[in-house]
This record gives sequence, structure tokens and C-alpha cells, in this order.
Amino acid sequence: MPNLKAEIAQGPPFSSAEEEALLNVMRTADVLQREAQLRIRGWGITSTQYNVLRILRGAQPHGLPCAAIGDRMITAEPDITRLLNRLKGLKLIRQRRDRHDRRVVVTHISETGLELLRQMDPVIDRAPQELLGHLSPSEVAELIRLLELVREKPNPPSQ
Repeated sequence: MPNLKAEIAQGPPFSSAEEEALLNVMRTADVLQREAQLRIRGWGITSTQYNVLRILRGAQPHGLPCAAIGDRMITAEPDITRLLNRLKGLKLIRQRRDRHDRRVVVTHISETGLELLRQMDPVIDRAPQELLGHLSPSEVAELIRLLELVREKPNPPSQ
């Protein structure tokens, strides 16, 4: 089994078990993100753009305003407007102003975006099993439980 200390050629011991755990989570997230991007890039979009398309497919037929898309994203994106503009340029989404509040722009996935997701679905649907299939069902359940516990209440940064 790979050991983080060896993977990153760390000489001295970690300062704490918490530091080692945190770095393991960060390293694992990066490995999984790179694997996801490898599966997605053949379609000419990024994993962040894919995430937006999935969110919008799930929000059909109503669509979502920009802030709601940002709230649902897996990874935080500081410039949702620019991200949506890129997807609009690729004709994967369409936008319209809200009838009741012209300041609000509602975003919908386009038919082109839906077709792209239909093409991607078989490859993407296999990814969780390919990436985590070596874990037993109880290990997967424990991993989920622990990760949710970590996100539940992070400690505030000390000054």
C-alpha cells in the first residue's frame, strides 16, 4: 500500500497525525481530480464545466440563477460568470432574464449540452467503480462517513 511519506519523499516525520491525514486527503483529491479530468478532456470541456452541465441537467426544466449554480458545485469556482460565458460560447447552455426580476439571469442546459452529457454518461458512470472498486462496500461507507464528518464542522482558523 502506498505511503504518503514515501510518495512525496518526506524526510522528517509529519508534525502530527492530523497533518498527515490532511495531506493524504489533499493528495487523494488531486489524484481523483486528475483521473476525472482525463476521462472528460476528450470531449473538450473541463471537469468544472462538466459539473455545471450536470447541475443544470438536474435543474431542468426551470434552470438556475448563477448563485445557485455556484452553491451546488463540487469545487468552489470564484468566477461563475466567466465559466458560464465559456459554456454559452460552446452552445452548451442558454440564458434568459427572469420575467419578474430583470437583474436575475437564469441558466438552462441546451439540447447540445444534453447531447454531450448523453455521450459522456457511459464513460463517467464507470469512473466511481474504476476508481474506488478496490474498496469493500463497508470501506466505502466508512470513507463516506469520515469525509462527511470532516466537512461537518471545520475548526475556525486561529489568529
